[in-house]
Amino acid sequence: MKRWMKAGVVPAALVALCGLAPSVANAQSGMPGGTPMTFFVTSEPIGEGGNLGGLAGADAHCQALATAVGAGNRTWRAYLSTQARPGQPAVNARDRIGAGPWHNVDGVMIASSVAHLHGDTIELARLGNNLHKRSGLTEKGQIVPGLNDYQVPRDSDWEYSRTTPYTNRHEMLTGSQLDGRAFPPDMDYTCSNWTSSADPAPGQPGGMGPAPGKPNAQIGFPDRNGGGNGSWNSSHGTNGCSQTALNRTHGVGMFYCFAIN
Repeated sequence: MKRWMKAGVVPAALVALCGLAPSVANAQSGMPGGTPMTFFVTSEPIGEGGNLGGLAGADAHCQALATAVGAGNRTWRAYLSTQARPGQPAVNARDRIGAGPWHNVDGVMIASSVAHLHGDTIELARLGNNLHKRSGLTEKGQIVPGLNDYQVPRDSDWEYSRTTPYTNRHEMLTGSQLDGRAFPPDMDYTCSNWTSSADPAPGQPGGMGPAPGKPNAQIGFPDRNGGGNGSWNSSHGTNGCSQTALNRTHGVGMFYCFAIN
C-alpha cells in the first residue's frame, strides 16, 4: 500500500476517505466540539458531466447530500454562476450562498463573510479565506484526493475513476471569475448554464490554456494545487462538458455547497 501513498498526507486522507471523521455528528448537531456544518464539497458528482440540471438540479444535489448526513434542516445552494442569455440575466455564485459565516463538518470556519471568502478588499485578500486541503471537506468529512496524493496511472480515465474513490478529483465546478461573479456571455464557461454534457467539436480547443475553447466549465481547487493560478474558485477551464472530458483534467463534476441559513 505504501507504494501509492504520499508520505505525510495519506493517513489523514485515508481516514477521511473511509468515512471515519470523528466529529461529523457533533459538527451537525451543534454539540460541544463542533459547529453546525454550513459548507461542504460534494462527496460525489451527479454523473452527467456539466449537465447538472441547471442551478436547481445542483442545489437539489447539495440538499440531498446534506440530508443524507443529517444536515437537511438548512437550505443549501451550489456555488455556481450562470452567464447571461437572451431573456436571462447572469447569476453570480457569490450572490446565492447567503451571508456567512460558513463552517465545514469539523466546525472549522471557511470564511466569515462573502467579502472574506472572495478577498474583496486588500486587507481581506492578504488575509485569505480558510479553504484549503485540510478544511475543504465533503459532507462526510472526507478529504478530496488531489494532485500527487496517490500514484494512480489511470486517474484521468472516468471508467476507472468512477469506481476508484482515491483518484485525483480535486476540480470543483464553479463557472465563476475570481470575484465570484459570472463571466461575460461571449464564451461558454458554464456548460450552457449547467445543462449540457457536450464537448468541443473535433479540432476545436478545450478549456485549458490561455485561449479556452467551448463548451467548457471554469473550475477551482479546494487544495489550491493545480493548473492555472491554483485558485479555489477560478483557475482554468475543462476540456469539455462530458463526464469523460471533466475527468481528463482531474475533476469528476463535484462542486461547493453553502448553507444560506
